[in-house]
Amino acid sequence: MAAPPYRPDCSRLVRICVLLGALWEIQAEQIRYSVPEELDEGSYVGNIAKDLGLEPRELSERGVRIISRGRTHLFALNPRSGSLVTAGKIDREELCERSPKCVVSLEILLEDKVKIFGVEVEIIDVNDNAPNFGIEQREIKVAENENPGTRFPLPEAFDPDVGVNSLQGYQLSSNVHFSLDVQSGVDGIKYPELVLELALDREEEAVHHLLLTAFDGGDLVRSGTVEIHVTLVDTNDNAPVFTQPEYHVNVPENVPVGYWLLTVKATDPDEGANGEVTYSFRKVSDKMSQLFQLNSLTGDITIVGDLDYEDSGFYDIDVEAHDGPGLRARSKVLVTVLDVNDNAPEVTVTSLTSSIQETSSPGTVIALFNVHDSDSGENGLVTCSILDNLPFTLEKTYGNYHRLSTQRTLDREEVSEYNITVTSTDHGTPPLSTETHISLNVADINDNPPAFPHSSYSVYIPENNPRGASIFSVTAHDPDSHENAQVTYSLSEDTLRGAPLSSYVSINSDTGVLYALHSFDYEQFRDLQLRVTAQDSGDPPLSSNVSLSIFILDQNDNTPEILYPALPTDGSTGVELAPRSAEPGYLVTKVVAVDRDSGQNAWLSYRLLKASEPGLFAVGLHTGEVRTARALQDRDALKQSLVVAVRDHGQPPLSATVTLTVAVADSIPDVLADLGSLEPPADPDASGLTLYLVVAVAAVSCVFLAFVIVLLALRLRRWRSSRLLQAAGVGLAGVPASRFVGVDGVRAFLQTYSHEVSLTADSRESHVIFPQPNYADMLLSLESCEKTDPSLTSIDFHGCKDEAENIQQAPPNTDWRFSQAQRPGTSGSQNGDETGTWPNNQFDTEMLQAMILASASEAADGGSTLGGGAGTMGLSARYGPQFTLQHVPDYRQNVYIPGSNATLTNAAGKRDGKAPTGGNGNKKKSGKKEKK
Repeated sequence: MAAPPYRPDCSRLVRICVLLGALWEIQAEQIRYSVPEELDEGSYVGNIAKDLGLEPRELSERGVRIISRGRTHLFALNPRSGSLVTAGKIDREELCERSPKCVVSLEILLEDKVKIFGVEVEIIDVNDNAPNFGIEQREIKVAENENPGTRFPLPEAFDPDVGVNSLQGYQLSSNVHFSLDVQSGVDGIKYPELVLELALDREEEAVHHLLLTAFDGGDLVRSGTVEIHVTLVDTNDNAPVFTQPEYHVNVPENVPVGYWLLTVKATDPDEGANGEVTYSFRKVSDKMSQLFQLNSLTGDITIVGDLDYEDSGFYDIDVEAHDGPGLRARSKVLVTVLDVNDNAPEVTVTSLTSSIQETSSPGTVIALFNVHDSDSGENGLVTCSILDNLPFTLEKTYGNYHRLSTQRTLDREEVSEYNITVTSTDHGTPPLSTETHISLNVADINDNPPAFPHSSYSVYIPENNPRGASIFSVTAHDPDSHENAQVTYSLSEDTLRGAPLSSYVSINSDTGVLYALHSFDYEQFRDLQLRVTAQDSGDPPLSSNVSLSIFILDQNDNTPEILYPALPTDGSTGVELAPRSAEPGYLVTKVVAVDRDSGQNAWLSYRLLKASEPGLFAVGLHTGEVRTARALQDRDALKQSLVVAVRDHGQPPLSATVTLTVAVADSIPDVLADLGSLEPPADPDASGLTLYLVVAVAAVSCVFLAFVIVLLALRLRRWRSSRLLQAAGVGLAGVPASRFVGVDGVRAFLQTYSHEVSLTADSRESHVIFPQPNYADMLLSLESCEKTDPSLTSIDFHGCKDEAENIQQAPPNTDWRFSQAQRPGTSGSQNGDETGTWPNNQFDTEMLQAMILASASEAADGGSTLGGGAGTMGLSARYGPQFTLQHVPDYRQNVYIPGSNATLTNAAGKRDGKAPTGGNGNKKKSGKKEKK
């Protein structure tokens, strides 16, 4: 009968352990606690706030948290009480199996100080597991001739608890033939054995039924049982024997599945079934059964799973050999797993900053990370590194923690973003490494003012510029970003001639475009000095200035100003004196003029525009000196009137005129004595001249009226011809009225060409004549032929092109052409053709008639200042001395009489013995007979 089990006072031991843990002196940055297993979630473990020297409320404020690497969180922090509590039920046997001491390590991160504290929590075993045999029954065959004292091994019970809670002993049910003896091995494990006390007699009892009980030593004793069936057989007096009591083998962890590990061998001298040995694992866990396999016949042990040194580096395998009758032998196989470098370092980032200001001081922590390598020895040593060209440092802190910090002050304008690669490399062969990528943005601050490309700018704009026009644009660049780079432009306050500069020039605050608010005048001011300020939108804002010089370019906008002779203010006329004895080249006077413009716009030239006696005086081109061109004669009039024009060299040129009165006399008294003779005599010739002018005007009017009547007759004739053509069915469309002379006669001078159409009622052919125009700016007859009216679709134009080649434009009479200043008109000039041809519209004709009447009236009144010369009819007083009747063209030369190929000729030309100009250019040649 076995002795009663020993039951130690487990509760007392637990209290002693807790007391020892409380009295344990806390070392620097290392905290230790102990806690029993199987506690409920939230059970108190220790006052972590107190041990860290913090108040409970400071845990969350200072970012205190638990860092766990690669395993489930077993503990948690209670922010209210500041204590460390369990995160769930803890099973010591699952964590540490049969290890005598079970310690769980964890790290506490104090985030505000980036500091790590190590915490060790010892898991105290409680009696929560009963011994277990693993089988419900065992059959033992015993030869009936066994001698008393023979021992038979019994199955062992397994209790995963440790200490007093583990297996303490066995009990065997009462039997007169058998007793129980418990042996302890060198490893402390108890092996129960069945001892034969009395000789057996198979014929008396063939099978003996026994009950083996195993118990532990907890406060509440737990036990397990197995049935032992002892079967008596014939004699088998030899048990198997292993060749070695223990087998030792070393194997690398990276061997493949199916790898042969070793072969165990046991021998039995018996013969037959009593000598047949079979092998089996004894007391093997599920984990080991998934890694190793034993051939029951050969004893070969092979690898059937993946070995992992980091999971377990040593395996203790019990092997049993038994013969046919059931005699057994035991041996151990001790497998040592060798580490190979098959694990790359693992990096766990515990704290990371993704953005940092560019003015952060050196040493600012960017990241805190833990590096772990599951390998051992040299394979588990890890070195971390970064590229040398980065402004960062990497240093090792507590344990396997590394800290990445700045080495110097960063500049966002130099580099705005860093991609940092941390390489963790172990010391194995070959070495394995892990790369961790950290992206860091450098936050911008307003540390750069806007910068202009140039230190100063010069702008040249012409004067008289339109208001509001863009004159220049400035641009400043700010290397900062976002609102720190948003630049606004402004003008520094200043005054110009008592007015602020902002009233002259404005600037767009967003684009930097400058606009002129005034139309600048070069003569008022020639340059403006501005200062443009560019300011960003940062806090505080930064700015920079640039000087801008605006230069006004002169334009020819001022006419020459005549200083001498000055215009009298009393209504009198200044008189210059020239003695009759003056030689050619005598300086009579000098015209002095200035121009407020500059450059070539102010270069002046002088010329004699009009003189009462042409050829008597000359004006210096550049000096303005009025000198005699020839010697004065007695027939020269006492009073000479000169018109001098002063013109600048601008584009376009501007000019001014001045009228000089030169008295031809040797002395002042002679001038005064002859002043009375300057009045024109009222003789009968003056009234006769007026009569001639009136008759001339009446004759011109009559000719004009006759011409209009002829045009109306032609119009009526063509209208009747078109009616006859429609009645005959020719199908010719009517010619538009816009191509013919109007009834009122006005359009006779506006037509560019006219048509004469001859039609017959008995023929399909028609004849059209395009008379050649008789004035200078008309298109060629060939163009008139090409621009035919689309309505005249049935007219034959076979000879049109040949006629155009043969018919040429008659050049105009040269007597009709005169300069711009000599043309008749209300202001001494006429707008129109530069060639000076005769007016070709009714308006100009009426102006000519009015001019002639006015000249006649002036001659009759005797109001001409200089007195009309012969043949001028007084026109030179108003229109210049060169304008005489010989310059009035004979308008009859421009008149074409429809139905005739002749023009009126210049009778004066015939009298002079000259052929009329262009007289041969009006004859028409045609291959067909004209039909009228």
